[in-house]
Amino acid sequence: MALAMDREALEGFLEREFPQVAADFGIDRVADHEIDVRLKVAERHLRPGGTVSGPSMFALADVSIYLGILAMIGPRALAVTTNCSLDFMRKPAADTDIVAKCRILKLGRVLAVGDVLLFSEGVADPVARASMTYSIPPAPAG
Repeated sequence: MALAMDREALEGFLEREFPQVAADFGIDRVADHEIDVRLKVAERHLRPGGTVSGPSMFALADVSIYLGILAMIGPRALAVTTNCSLDFMRKPAADTDIVAKCRILKLGRVLAVGDVLLFSEGVADPVARASMTYSIPPAPAG
């Protein structure tokens, strides 16, 4: 399946539709049913204990699947998370970005399912794993 949106288009979409958080994320790679997205870790993403907060890791997993879906179907801002399971497996480094490696496992007309592994940059073992389901709005008429 050909990509409907490339890296540049996805970055532009994120800047237009979600300017409040667009600067927090970077897109490293976009491929058929796959995307790698990074959280540019800053002090606002940290929690006591010197680690990246759970809500920040959730945001990375969520935006990764969202952008991975949009890469395949095109810009549909109203796609929404309908289910999420997130396993925190080890403490991420607080002084490096977190990289999400996302795979879209099922891309249907109304639902999409994806899986994301989160890694502290440069570390082989994942810090978290997320499984998410998204509801896809109908394509615009015309």
